[in-house]
Amino acid sequence: MNGYLNESNFLMVEEGFTTRDLLESLLGELCQESEQQAFFVADLGDVVKKHLRFLKALPRVKPYFPVKCNGSEGVIRLLAELGAGFACANKAEISRVQGIGVPADRIFYSSPCKQVAHIRYAATHGVRLMAFDNEVELSKVARSHPRARLLLGITADSIPSAHPSMAFGTTLKSCRHLLETAKEQAVEVVGISFHLGSRGLEPQALAQAVAAAQLVFDMGMELGHHMHLLDIGGGFPGTEDTRAPLEEIAAGINSALDLYFPEGSGVDIIARPGRYYVTSAFTLAVSITALEETPVEQPGSDGRCDSRMLMASTVPSAASCSTAPAPGPGCTRPCPEHPWHSSSLRGPAGAGEDRIAEGLELPLLHVGDWLLFGNMGAYSMPASPLLTAGPKAHVTYAMSRTAWKAIQLFQGKPLQTEDERESLCTPLSCGWEMAETLCVTPVFAPAGII
Repeated sequence: MNGYLNESNFLMVEEGFTTRDLLESLLGELCQESEQQAFFVADLGDVVKKHLRFLKALPRVKPYFPVKCNGSEGVIRLLAELGAGFACANKAEISRVQGIGVPADRIFYSSPCKQVAHIRYAATHGVRLMAFDNEVELSKVARSHPRARLLLGITADSIPSAHPSMAFGTTLKSCRHLLETAKEQAVEVVGISFHLGSRGLEPQALAQAVAAAQLVFDMGMELGHHMHLLDIGGGFPGTEDTRAPLEEIAAGINSALDLYFPEGSGVDIIARPGRYYVTSAFTLAVSITALEETPVEQPGSDGRCDSRMLMASTVPSAASCSTAPAPGPGCTRPCPEHPWHSSSLRGPAGAGEDRIAEGLELPLLHVGDWLLFGNMGAYSMPASPLLTAGPKAHVTYAMSRTAWKAIQLFQGKPLQTEDERESLCTPLSCGWEMAETLCVTPVFAPAGII
């Protein structure tokens, strides 16, 4: 074992122990303490399973986890233990990763727009791998971190079928000039980086991106750069209900890599899977702190009689997460039957992003009831307390004994008994099954009610 993660960092649970079991236990403790702040439950075994699946599907690709996607300590420690690298966007993320002992050579300063002070921090702390896509960034690095090893980012303009919202990167027309400028300023360019996003991982777009990267590799080699690293970005699906599973996407990636950067070419491949690793591992529990009913003139034929606005203790948006005061009495309640109500969900009053969801079809709820949201592991926890109106939602980490044994086997520690070896054929996660699933379709909708 590498020492980044040990049994004190999570709850060890047996196979068959579900999210519902753990949530009910935690909620029982909160009831006794009259505490109803929102919290997460994280199944680290699910992350282990995703990692092993990634390595099997993409054997030539080393994952670098983007810390901005989920910077929680349990996730960082687990992925460090599994040998993953980390893509950091700023000084704070570099500090967080190095704070648990991750060496600098496993960190990629991936932001294409960097503060000079953060570049100097990276230089001081030995982080050399960085991205750039224009002369301004190149000049900043040349002045503040001349020993950096740079990846040149190419943009959607170089890849006709890529998603147009891809904001960073340079065009093929500009690549030679930037590579020449880097050579003049004695800055080492070691490879190419691109990021197509979740809509760009189609075989044609991927092949075009890798082909474009190969052209720029040739430019760099002609100019004397030692080109040996390709970053294919992220966009890998975090849940199974997507257009293409990981294995189908991986087949296209492997085909493009074999064509343009075949094994033995001396080029290392990295990727930045974020949502893929953590989305399905996290469940969020939030309590109802207030509600407002808006009667309508006539009930609908489907039994919906009024409109309700619900205020929850903590519901993270894409970039914020805040906590309100504890609600009134009441803690748990069985999932009610019909009638259903058209409801809107709000975060705490005064939060910057309090409008969470509209048009949710929910049963009759009361102050003190709890809503459960699945697939909440990506971009649901702010990196800085400055972005919150209160303390961060607490995360309870759990892992099945089988998953823990799988990590030990992955690290080369032999399992002691035949039963231990056979148990690795069973699922790695704790089995996060949500009971009482609601029949709702919005993107942000609760998966259960307690």
